[in-house]
Amino acid sequence: HNEYPPYFLRSLTRPLFSDKIILRHKVDFRSSIILGRYVMYTIGQVATMTGLSVSTLRYYDKEGLLPHLTRSSGIRQFSDRDIETLRMVECLKKTGMEIRDIKQFTLWCTQGSATYPQRHALLLEQKERLESEISRMEVALAMLRFKCWYYEQAMRDGNEDRVHAMLPDQLPPDIQPIYDHAHET
Repeated sequence: HNEYPPYFLRSLTRPLFSDKIILRHKVDFRSSIILGRYVMYTIGQVATMTGLSVSTLRYYDKEGLLPHLTRSSGIRQFSDRDIETLRMVECLKKTGMEIRDIKQFTLWCTQGSATYPQRHALLLEQKERLESEISRMEVALAMLRFKCWYYEQAMRDGNEDRVHAMLPDQLPPDIQPIYDHAHET
């Protein structure tokens, strides 16, 4: 493994798209293709590196989300550029962006700087959608927090009478803002 920089090897022991570090099987570099300075990876290696399934990688290729993916004798060869594209695809998917819009974004990326305004507009629109969804989810989370507190009190008391009598504006100071946020319209 000495021919690979340490940061590169560390990245291969965990999925690239996870917030948590999870030990994965190391990629067998003996089957990697080295072209000049660039290492090309098989679909199995990329699946191991990213935590994505082989079928997902094939689907992304079929949908045109990996515009720079190359083949040798029909076998997909992934470059570091393709892996970075996969990172962006997964990020956009997590935001709820439709595959057709992700495909459009990746197409624009292949068209150079002339498409910066379109890419920016698409990402800005998605950011606004995501911020709106986060706001809705924060309200839902506040309701869950309030109801957890509510039922903890009801279980302690054996009924809901005391807690119900505090509604809507006589709740403890640490609970009132949670209740109020949960009931925003």
